[in-house]
Amino acid sequence: MVQILIGSGRLSLDELVALTLPGNQIALAPSCSAAVQRSRAFVDEVVRSGSTVYGVNTGFGKLSGVSIPEDRLGTLQRNLILSHATGVGDSLPVQTSRLALALRIDNLARGFSGVRQELLDLMIEIFNAGYTPVVPSQGSVGASGDLAPLAHLALPLLGLGEVWVGDAVGTRMEGGAMLRSIGAEPVVLAAKEGLALINGTQIMTAIGVLTVARARNLNQVADIACATTIEALCASEQPFLSGVHELRPHAGQVQTATNLTALLRGSEVMQSHSDCEKVQDAYSMRCAPQVHGSAKDAYAFVERVLLTEASSVTDNPLVLANGMIVSAGNFHGQPVSQALDFLGISLSTLANISERRVENLVNPDISGLPPFLAHEPGIESGYMIPQVVAAALASENKTLAHPASVDSIPTSANREDHVSMGVTAARHGEQILHNSETVLAIELMSAVQGLDCGEKKRPGRGVEAAYACIRAHVPPLEKDRLLAPDIAQVEQLVRTGDLVRAVADVGVELGL
Repeated sequence: MVQILIGSGRLSLDELVALTLPGNQIALAPSCSAAVQRSRAFVDEVVRSGSTVYGVNTGFGKLSGVSIPEDRLGTLQRNLILSHATGVGDSLPVQTSRLALALRIDNLARGFSGVRQELLDLMIEIFNAGYTPVVPSQGSVGASGDLAPLAHLALPLLGLGEVWVGDAVGTRMEGGAMLRSIGAEPVVLAAKEGLALINGTQIMTAIGVLTVARARNLNQVADIACATTIEALCASEQPFLSGVHELRPHAGQVQTATNLTALLRGSEVMQSHSDCEKVQDAYSMRCAPQVHGSAKDAYAFVERVLLTEASSVTDNPLVLANGMIVSAGNFHGQPVSQALDFLGISLSTLANISERRVENLVNPDISGLPPFLAHEPGIESGYMIPQVVAAALASENKTLAHPASVDSIPTSANREDHVSMGVTAARHGEQILHNSETVLAIELMSAVQGLDCGEKKRPGRGVEAAYACIRAHVPPLEKDRLLAPDIAQVEQLVRTGDLVRAVADVGVELGL
């Protein structure tokens, strides 16, 4: 079990991922209690004074001009949660909802939202007990916060909705039963607390953070797959010479060339073909530093945005340290939405170029290898259809990569006249990532088959480690067999990071 301090400072990507793991717990940073009490005191003073302040004693959105009497403020906040819990679609994965809950606690604990300490304590108790609210995946436009899904995240505090029990998908408990199991009563919300629970970007951020974490790994896998294909096709390593990239020193481009050189180091294949008749390789190999490098640069930007967002206060109105309660726009998801669109575009590009390398491997007019890497071409189809699958997924990515952040539909009687569609961008990015992991898995299994069909010379140390990792789980294709399990097996090696670790274990560390 790991205990992670939240509520102050900036959480790292590894810490954010750790928050999703069963058994890990959270605790508030020492500075949180005083900040929470201070901001709550400002809200209580507004209620006592009778001043009209949005989010404290008014209606919401277009109804912000409606003043609410003090004796109905609790009803106002409860009604807000009930009326906004209108999410639809499949439930978010347990890990995503668990991270969203942790991020929401972190947001409130920083002391700019005006909630009571006891509300935070209950949220932490639920999290640490291993319960995670069941949250529908659709229904947010990404401004005024992820209102509908965050309302579902809040329902169990009221004894409503459902929670996942532990990390077991499919095991659910009603919110009221969950509270009884920890000896707690349904919370009676005070002024401002309902709005504080649902006004923020934690759903899009949680999806985005977990996508970014996997994208970090996939950017490294792309270099491994490319290097393995280069070995199988006896392509040239000269395009990766450092002198080339010093002339165009984009960080990702330079790093990719460095990675490819490291993966190919010691290759007998490269040595044996150093003076071959090939003049130029296809762009999908020769331009890998430029293309993969652009994806690395995109990753670096998106990671920075997501880490900033994860440790930001996105509530509205904000209770500033000087006591001012300010209605502003930190809930607007445009920074996250735009960044995740960029991530989706970059991952789509990795899948596009990978699929082209698969075509180079299976096409005998290009490869110099048996057609479709089959032992008996004609009677056997070999890897013909995995390339078709890669093409299908790469094409699907192109549709999903249409940027959600450029769309906007006014809501709330035009008060919320520009929205970010951040959850849409996050969900699309997550699907693009999944598709791209599969495409790269297909390239890897095709490339190692190409090595088996080729000259049987020893590849570079990094490629050799990748080959051994894959062959430990998927045998060579000696005759046609069911290939879907092979794709799934290699995809698992890609997604879990096992392939990258296998390469690192032989001393080939791949940078980003």
